Amino acid sequence: MDDNKERFLKQKPRRATPAKRVTLSDDAKRAYEELIQKRDDREREYARHLSQDNKPR
Repeated sequence: MDDNKERFLKQKPRRATPAKRVTLSDDAKRAYEELIQKRDDREREYARHLSQDNKPR
């Protein structure tokens, strides 16, 4: 039972890890934007035919 005191001690706050940055060429940025736009359009088209209570987002 003495182990329980150590098990439930308050943890030290974790430090945030630095975010990774990615550099893309202009062509890659354009292609990525197109991909996101197409995905958004597909999702909107799909959600259009669903009933109001079943729509995502």
